[in-house]
Amino acid sequence: MMRSLKSVARERLPAPIFNMLQSAYHRVTGPNEHYVHEYGDRYEFMRKAFTTLSYNRIEGDYAEFGCCGGVTFRIVHRLMAKYPYGVGPFHMWAFDSFEGLPPAESAIDEHPIWQEGNFAMAEEDFHKKCKAAGIPRNAYTTVKGFYDKTLAPAAEGPRPMKIRLAYVDCDMYSSTSAVMKFLMPRLQHGMILAFDDYYCWSSEVPSGERMALAEAFGPENPDWRLLPYVQFGWAGMSFVVESAKAVNGSHNAHW
Repeated sequence: MMRSLKSVARERLPAPIFNMLQSAYHRVTGPNEHYVHEYGDRYEFMRKAFTTLSYNRIEGDYAEFGCCGGVTFRIVHRLMAKYPYGVGPFHMWAFDSFEGLPPAESAIDEHPIWQEGNFAMAEEDFHKKCKAAGIPRNAYTTVKGFYDKTLAPAAEGPRPMKIRLAYVDCDMYSSTSAVMKFLMPRLQHGMILAFDDYYCWSSEVPSGERMALAEAFGPENPDWRLLPYVQFGWAGMSFVVESAKAVNGSHNAHW
């Protein structure tokens, strides 16, 4: 069977070079230019993040909250499997309702784009996307359901206990708040938290992801601090989690 030039190039070229060439191609031809740019930007963030985590010996799993399309999930696996500077291995977790967004719980959840049921992707379709990308079924675990149930302390089934990078792409304040409550007892010094919609707000309410993060790391939680890390895409932001005890105990605590 004849293979396309694109598929051969994707296989043989380093991902950053392939992304650069593909981006240049679409700047000339037009279609998908913006999608390619966003994809490449997200890949570059993940490359930096996982390389940093590996270099600094931060261990744990990858947890993704909001997985519609499986694009970010596939980027992470590609890095773990093919990036020349080893960044793994680690297990991957996909937390999603697989039914789209839940209904807004209050006015703070409301946004012109975020309507109940938006961004739905069936769990079976997610598995098909992963299989097509060469992700072994035993390399990841899906946790289906809305977060008020699946992330509750009494929720049944396996859950990650140690996380190196958490990628939060659940848009709404209430969903992000549930994610943060789940993550707080699992925080470790040096891990990275990334928020896909950190800079998404409306004309009436601020960013739900930003508000939920600010509440989680508010004055009532003095044990942890956030160090701004890398901004990605047009709405994403990431942070390194630092233990206040480690920072205060450092000789450079006042820089």
